[in-house]
Amino acid sequence: MKLLALSGSLRARSSNSAVLRSALDFFDGATTTADIGALPHFNPDLDGEDATPPAPVAVLRAAVGAADAVLVVSPEYAHGVPGVLKNALDWLVSSGECVHKPVAVITASPFPTGGDHANAQLRETLRMMTAEVITAACREIPAVGPLIDPATDRVKDEATLADLRTAMSHLTAAATTAATATTATPRPSRTA
Repeated sequence: MKLLALSGSLRARSSNSAVLRSALDFFDGATTTADIGALPHFNPDLDGEDATPPAPVAVLRAAVGAADAVLVVSPEYAHGVPGVLKNALDWLVSSGECVHKPVAVITASPFPTGGDHANAQLRETLRMMTAEVITAACREIPAVGPLIDPATDRVKDEATLADLRTAMSHLTAAATTAATATTATPRPSRTA
């Protein structure tokens, strides 16, 4: 089982990165975190039917395509999705790697809302991309700062850890079901 993680924060020691690492600790399989900071700005002129995608885009698409499931962990900026994460998703819209792929969305915020705006926007974008958003695996974590242990750069709060364990168990179950399905759904052809 392979899991690809996408982080909406480029900061090495962000609270969302700590949440992501803590969640990955509960996945029983291979995990990779994509480097979305190296992606160029999405430009449809670079992504036409006969175009060769920029190298970082090809790497991202291959990683998503090879994964059995995707975990998206993100902060919320100005009631929205961070630009770097939206840019990464834009590069995946027409290529088809997310089609029917089990995906979980976790947002964490220093505020009491838990990043509910970004969480809802990410789920909507992923559904439009025909990803299989696993609602039982999605989470909003409010007031995240005190929940993180700065020494380990992981979540220290036991209730939050238990919730992350449950979320990852739902994502793993969905990925296992998808991988063992008797009929594969063909991926759509790319459109410009």
